[in-house]
Amino acid sequence: MAKLISSGTVSLDGFMADPEGNYDWSIPGDDVLAYLTWRERSVGTHLYGRRMYEEMMEWETADQHSGQDQLIIDFTRSWQAADKIVYSTPLGSAPTARTEIRRTFDLQEIRQMKAALTQDIVISGPCLAEQAIRAGLVDEYQLYVSPVAVGGGLRFFPVGTRVHLTLSEQHRFDDGVVFLRYSAAP
Repeated sequence: MAKLISSGTVSLDGFMADPEGNYDWSIPGDDVLAYLTWRERSVGTHLYGRRMYEEMMEWETADQHSGQDQLIIDFTRSWQAADKIVYSTPLGSAPTARTEIRRTFDLQEIRQMKAALTQDIVISGPCLAEQAIRAGLVDEYQLYVSPVAVGGGLRFFPVGTRVHLTLSEQHRFDDGVVFLRYSAAP
């Protein structure tokens, strides 16, 4: 049985982007990228909304640029190896391999996926994840907390939703980023 993991980089005050939509403060340093790549080894499927998918599409060819850093190559190849499901009405087709477009996000289908798959499923982006969080389908939360407060913007956790968590793991990086892995408490 696969776990459904909600993962993302957040500001110290819990936002994935600031009020203007900027998230430049969340770009990982080398040690964070290496750790993220290592964590990705258990992931078989990524679930994206259109906007998050469009941000991630660059990883389809990032390993093909001459002189590319090995960390970038390693992350790119782990991203390429996973299946990707994009929930979007306007997208007609996906320009990346191993990618399927679906028109609607169906909670029952997510339950069935969790039961059928053996590798973990990561849901990225707060708008899509909000539905799974509210339905109680997320098994684990993986947060990369950046040492910045942005004062507002796009929240990681949906407003008005209480989620009880149990800390499973933590890791501190030299640049001040802290990785926190929480299991959803029953």
